[in-house]
Amino acid sequence: MYKVDAKGLSCPEPVILTMNAVKLGHKEISVELSDPVPVENVTRYAKSQGFTVKETKENDITTLLLTK
Repeated sequence: MYKVDAKGLSCPEPVILTMNAVKLGHKEISVELSDPVPVENVTRYAKSQGFTVKETKENDITTLLLTK
C-alpha cells in the first residue's frame, strides 16, 4: 500500500500528492489528513478516478483508504 502523509497541508497539496500516487499506478493508497477541506477534495478526486473510498478518523487525523 502506498502512503500519502498530507497532515498539516492545505489544498491543493493533498490532492496533488494523491494525483501523483494515482499517476504512478498505485491501486491501494492511504492518505492521512488533518484538515476537513482536503478530505472532501481528495475523496471527490479519488471517486472520479474510479477508486472506492473508506474514511476512518482517529483523534484529529482522518485516513482515507483508496482502493481500485
